[in-house]
Amino acid sequence: MSDATELQLVTFGLDAETFAVPVTLVREILDYGETFRIPNGPDYLLGLTDMRGQGVPTIDFRRRLGLSPFVPTPATRILVVDVPAADRVLMLGLVVDRVLEVCSVTTDQLETAPDIGVRWASDYIGGVIKRSEGFVVLVDMSKIFSSEEVRVLTTRAVA
Repeated sequence: MSDATELQLVTFGLDAETFAVPVTLVREILDYGETFRIPNGPDYLLGLTDMRGQGVPTIDFRRRLGLSPFVPTPATRILVVDVPAADRVLMLGLVVDRVLEVCSVTTDQLETAPDIGVRWASDYIGGVIKRSEGFVVLVDMSKIFSSEEVRVLTTRAVA
């Protein structure tokens, strides 16, 4: 008998790659719209997105992972997620090329991240899932931003 537990994931595409985050971290999926610019932020910080009257700091997730900046298409979406940080949970909008699906995997399907051959730093890869259509990279949202970046994003958003 396996000790595997089921994970519900939201999968999304960036360029030709497929990524996933746990559905428990996803608050909402929004159509892409222009953001309200915030001066002096990191290059991946696009600005604020209005989500029912609340300003959500929104980032170009492609740029954050070291890919080329996004170009909006009709499929571009903003994934509003909770990012666990050291002493708080940061609500953040991730601009992604497309949202693919909500799916279930079991923890025994997760493989550890490879150390070589990836275009992005592997420290925020929570695991890799092999599916018939290729690999899905599980993003560890708690490691995607340093504590200094979380501080900058929260101070820029309220400034």
